[in-house]
Amino acid sequence: MRHHPLLALCLVALPLSACTCHSTGSTEVGVLTKKVAFGGLYGKPGVQSELFAPGATYFFPAFITDWNTFDVSIQNLAMIRDPARGDRTGEDDLSFKTVDGNDVRVDVTVAWQVDPKRAPYLLNKVGDNVSEVKEKLVRPACRSVVRDVLNELRSEEFYVSEKRFAKAAEARDRLQAVLGPEGVLVRQVILGEHRFNPEYEKVIRDKKLAEQNSERMRSEARAAAEQWKSELEKAKGTVNQQLAAAAGALDIARLGADALYVQSQKQAEAIVAERKAHAEAVRKQNEALAGSGGKALVKLRIAEALAGKQLIFLPTGRSGVGVQTLNLNQLLGALSAGSEAAAPSPAPPPSP
Repeated sequence: MRHHPLLALCLVALPLSACTCHSTGSTEVGVLTKKVAFGGLYGKPGVQSELFAPGATYFFPAFITDWNTFDVSIQNLAMIRDPARGDRTGEDDLSFKTVDGNDVRVDVTVAWQVDPKRAPYLLNKVGDNVSEVKEKLVRPACRSVVRDVLNELRSEEFYVSEKRFAKAAEARDRLQAVLGPEGVLVRQVILGEHRFNPEYEKVIRDKKLAEQNSERMRSEARAAAEQWKSELEKAKGTVNQQLAAAAGALDIARLGADALYVQSQKQAEAIVAERKAHAEAVRKQNEALAGSGGKALVKLRIAEALAGKQLIFLPTGRSGVGVQTLNLNQLLGALSAGSEAAAPSPAPPPSP
């Protein structure tokens, strides 16, 4: 059956005569779907690859086109136990076993967004809007990948912030590798509160408390050791100072004793010299007195002693009437002889 050209023209003009307008929000991109193409006159049917920018209004023929928008701002997938803060009305946190076999539940939030350039692909393969993309694609992938990453941790490592941050970053990278080709950009994986079996949590808390107490005691022991070292160094300084003072006092005493010894030695030498000189003088005097000059000197001293003295002559004999004469020269001779006999011989000089 042949179609009349006028009829075909009417069929083309009919949808064009009734247009409809579509808009995109400030964070939305639009995707157009053509239902029919009229033999190629109006393009190929299906989801169009052309992307319609945010914040604009567009006009398309009615009846033969569909319009979808995708919000490309950051979205949060909150898989949290508390329904008041999560995406679901019930408990939605991840539940799995650690590598050492303990049951654990973790709150996880994934920040993600639609890749604007891949919006037509998401419409064609996943869903009509962001909510469908979230439920059909993002949620299943996040629950699976994040669980696989976290169950590589040991139970105690959930209490180590560095370990959790490292696993969160690893989960983000692995999610991006899975969802990136599908048109989803994974920005961040945030690990929230984690919960073990109550009995195991008590064991962990007790262990952590014991470790903290042990570390505190080690710190106190190190502080005490440092204090002891400080006191020891201070005592050593005091002892060294006292030793230095004692050594100084010893040196002063030694110098004083040496000076006193030298002074005493000089005094002794002076005394010895003086005694030797005196002994030599006495010896010389004795030698002088032993000669004729000595006798004359004795006589002179006797004469000097008798000078001015009154001489009384006494009678001798029984009758008391006899008077004898005095020979003075004979008297002096007898006295000088007696003095020489009584005088000691000169002593030899002392040996030096």
